[in-house]
Amino acid sequence: MSAPVLELRQLHVSYGGIKAVRGIDLHVGKGELVCLIGANGAGKTTTLRAICGLVPASDDSIHYEGKCIVGVPSFQLVRQGLAMVPEGRGVFGQLTIEENLAMGAYVRTDTAKIRGDIDHVFGLFPRLKERRRQPAGTLSGGEQQMLAMGRALLSRPTMLLLDEPSMGLAPLMVKKIFDTVRAIASEGVTILLIEQNAKLALETADRGYVMESGEITLQGEARSLLDDPKVRQAYLGEG
Repeated sequence: MSAPVLELRQLHVSYGGIKAVRGIDLHVGKGELVCLIGANGAGKTTTLRAICGLVPASDDSIHYEGKCIVGVPSFQLVRQGLAMVPEGRGVFGQLTIEENLAMGAYVRTDTAKIRGDIDHVFGLFPRLKERRRQPAGTLSGGEQQMLAMGRALLSRPTMLLLDEPSMGLAPLMVKKIFDTVRAIASEGVTILLIEQNAKLALETADRGYVMESGEITLQGEARSLLDDPKVRQAYLGEG
């Protein structure tokens, strides 16, 4: 097996005296779509924020493309091909859709290719093309999620980190978002998906990890976890 694109080795994250993440191990191989599921407050988003350098992490615990990235600033990680779509989307409300997408390409200088990548995003999300000159703050939650994903893609990431993309969205919009996640993965982008909707995440991913109280309690092939009695009882409301 080739070296993973992302590897967490005994990752610990604390807020003051509270241990939010307790020595987890996790890896994502090139081209994989891996999900991290768990209840609200399990430590999923904290894990993602640690990967992105937004909260302090234990020494030598996060490796990206074979190198330790603990302490590397977030903007530098984007330059290295690691992009995040945060929970809550974080679009620039006063800017148009096109301007938001252009902001995603701020690390790039290949102007001609940027235009082509914006057109590619519009192909993934035709609704954004229809509204391309509309201020992002006037979009629905689902449209803002589309825009946040498109903006991240404009950095041409090697790896995409998605934090709760289904949160607060109507079922039809959730389906569209996850269809697009699958399409992005099929293009070869490596993805780590953080999601409370365990069923949808496991139906989408290649492999999965279950997180409880800051620890990884189960891991394996996504289909196996989907059939696991513990997962079905705790996260699918069955059993």
